[in-house]
Amino acid sequence: MDKQYSYADFLKAMGQTANESSAENLLNEIYLDMFLNIIHREQSSNRLSALIDNALDQKDKDSFMKYTTALHQLNNPK
Repeated sequence: MDKQYSYADFLKAMGQTANESSAENLLNEIYLDMFLNIIHREQSSNRLSALIDNALDQKDKDSFMKYTTALHQLNNPK
């Protein structure tokens, strides 16, 4: 996932008048990539939350710290 799209790529696709669907295909690819990123992040967040809850139930401090750090990094990239 996490493809890098540029405005120049989009303009190049728009400039191809012989094939007008190039720009539409590029936009569809961008939107699909964004959608998949959102779904992946949401599923990862839910999985980590469940692991955090389990670590709390088990009173496992090391696992709790590991999973909360991972969740923090997922929610606050870079």
